[in-house]
Amino acid sequence: MLIGYARVSTDDQNLALQEDALKKVGCEKIFRDKMSGAGAERQGLREALDYLRDGEDTLVVWRLDRLGRSLKNLIELMNLLEGRGIGFQSLQESINTTTSGGKLIFHIFGALAEFERNLIRERTNAGLAAARARGKKGGRQKALDKEKTERLYKLYDETNGDGSRKYAIKEICEMMGISRSSVYRYLEQREAVVSGKAG
Repeated sequence: MLIGYARVSTDDQNLALQEDALKKVGCEKIFRDKMSGAGAERQGLREALDYLRDGEDTLVVWRLDRLGRSLKNLIELMNLLEGRGIGFQSLQESINTTTSGGKLIFHIFGALAEFERNLIRERTNAGLAAARARGKKGGRQKALDKEKTERLYKLYDETNGDGSRKYAIKEICEMMGISRSSVYRYLEQREAVVSGKAG
């Protein structure tokens, strides 16, 4: 069975063009989304994916960008469909994965996904190597020992004559060699001990 999916990005756009094209190729049911924001959930797509029968149905869209809002998102959806044995058609690009030639598309998307993962891995490794070359170590910062923790508290509590804090958080970070979030974590731990909430 051919199942259609149509999407427009704003309420003032019309779904009629996509729906007419989907009906013309024989879609028996069409799911729709009218999106008002990039982060909004696509309820219609979720319903379409739930409705599709594994190994039997084919999802049809008018154009590729109606299905995926980014290459990464499109690759994820294509891999999901392939894993469930669901066919895919995009009318404007003349893609049909239910044909022998069209199955190549799934392999291309799989290769693109692997390519993207390799690029991310390479960038991460290159960044870590560059950081090590500058004397910085990757990964989670080591916890301060008791003596350094006490020094952090002392720096934080130290005040000027007018009662204002002597050192800004940024200065404490530089002196202690830890991040802003780490400073706040240590302060929260001390607060928990003082208030008797420490676990």
